Amino acid sequence: MITPTALFAFDTLLTEEEREIRNTVRRVCDREIRPHVAEWFETGELPARELARTLGSLGVLGMHLEGYGCAGMGAVSYGLACLELEAADSGLRSLVSVQGSLAMYAIWKYGSEEQKQEWLPAMAAGERIGCFGLTEPDFGSDPAGMRTTAKREGGDWVLNGTKMWITNGSVADVAVVWARTDEGVRGFLVPAGTPGLTVNDVKHKISLRASVTSELVLDGVRLPDAALLPGARGLSGPLGCLNEARFGIVFGAMGAALDCLETAIAYAGDREVFAKPLASYQLTQEKLADMALELGKGLLLAVHLGRLKEAGTITPEQVSAGKLNNVREALEIARKCRTLLGASGITLEYPVIRHAVNLESVLTYEGTSEIHSLVLGKALTGIAAFH
Repeated sequence: MITPTALFAFDTLLTEEEREIRNTVRRVCDREIRPHVAEWFETGELPARELARTLGSLGVLGMHLEGYGCAGMGAVSYGLACLELEAADSGLRSLVSVQGSLAMYAIWKYGSEEQKQEWLPAMAAGERIGCFGLTEPDFGSDPAGMRTTAKREGGDWVLNGTKMWITNGSVADVAVVWARTDEGVRGFLVPAGTPGLTVNDVKHKISLRASVTSELVLDGVRLPDAALLPGARGLSGPLGCLNEARFGIVFGAMGAALDCLETAIAYAGDREVFAKPLASYQLTQEKLADMALELGKGLLLAVHLGRLKEAGTITPEQVSAGKLNNVREALEIARKCRTLLGASGITLEYPVIRHAVNLESVLTYEGTSEIHSLVLGKALTGIAAFH
């Protein structure tokens, strides 16, 4: 027997340092996350602050950023960390993605030196948590339609509007909020507890239950001019952040798929059906072979995109291709693995159904599968079909 990744000699594509980073994150997930994540999912509660400190000590928060207490690791190392985090749970990888690739990246890329010094070291250590306020109740795929506004009043800015589906929202110490101004879309740092900011958690979720999801309501939130991110003007600012987060999903989704497939292989070997192991049946082996192929192709694509990112040549369309393919295939693998587990597949005794319902959210956030299809369609034809 060989592992699904060994079928593609996956480890030969990685450096010794990259393999060690992956293995370290895996060990921490095995010790700190896996024994508890099913309960967190079932109760809809997550010890986000404790986890942030654990992840900060591990060095994965903003690990692909340089300076300010960040690890400065390569894109593939960051991707492998995302893979292992999502193999534990998509909610865990979401926490890390929003912290590092959205909130921290926005400050690192577009913030002033004072803003970077104030926030990034503490966020890298997991002592402070950030969230990213772009999506609105009526504007997800079309951020250009946002209604949140920021208007100058003397030397201050006053923000009004609502942001929705905000990961980390109610546990965040700072929200990166994007708003429409007379100068175009601008970004602002809104500390928790600022008068006029109300945060409400989203309840009754079936997916991403081991994750904090919130609504941000800004009602006359007054901020000093120092809260403005000086380096971001227009939608290119938030969209640049989203591209960073999407890259992590390319690897992360394959982590969820790998965990499902390894679970299904082990179950099929132990489960007897008609006095024979489930794994001995041709239909079972065909399912496992098909899933291993899609997993392998997704992993190869992820590493290839990681090397392009490290070389500075990756394009947004290539990230869209990776996100579209890998999440779509991961979801199909999760669903197919569920069938192999039979009735056991719908219980939290096994991780498969949890991954499957989580991936339904991953299919939607950071750009829906439909939008990424249209991004590729525009790249191929030169015609934008989503205006």
